[in-house]
Amino acid sequence: MSKGRPVILGLTGSIGMGKSATARMFSALGVPVHDADAAVHALYGPGGEAAAAIGKAFPGVLDPQGGVDRARLRAAVLGDPGRMEALEAIVHPLVRAASTAFLARHADAPLVVLDIPLLYETGGENRCDAVAVVSAPPEVQRARVLARPGMTEAAFEAIRAKQMPDAEKRARADFVIDTSRGFPAAEAEVARIVAALTERGASEHPAAG
Repeated sequence: MSKGRPVILGLTGSIGMGKSATARMFSALGVPVHDADAAVHALYGPGGEAAAAIGKAFPGVLDPQGGVDRARLRAAVLGDPGRMEALEAIVHPLVRAASTAFLARHADAPLVVLDIPLLYETGGENRCDAVAVVSAPPEVQRARVLARPGMTEAAFEAIRAKQMPDAEKRARADFVIDTSRGFPAAEAEVARIVAALTERGASEHPAAG
């Protein structure tokens, strides 16, 4: 690790595990957090860097405001690996550029978080110094997800099928944050992780004398 670079913590977790709430806990402690989903939302929105290119590659998927209609886009690429690859070729470099710009903005921070839902599935852990996985027992996950408006059992299973099994994520992680024990317990674990990684960064990046 080169001197002067923040410790990069990858934060991930399957649907319904409480990752978004956990990301806010890091933010509350003053840790800069890059939300990959929010970055994609901005890229897809009216005027977003990806919107025009996606509209050109997939005619008919833009809404009247010039943003990407995700339902139309899903229909346009569903079941067609070639079209999915074409979409990824547009979006992935822009997402990567957004995270690179985030890291540059926070180059002086001791610790930063990259909040990436499909971190392991996309090889994102290779950019991180450590990974924290947000987890909960299967029955808690299922209850949380099925309580969401419009969510069905079939939709839940389809989403889960695209994600690495929680047990595998936990086995590969440096830290596991169990959100099933309540917010205070999760907040305490987040604070421990921040303290440990900030201390690690200080020892690996000693101040110049």
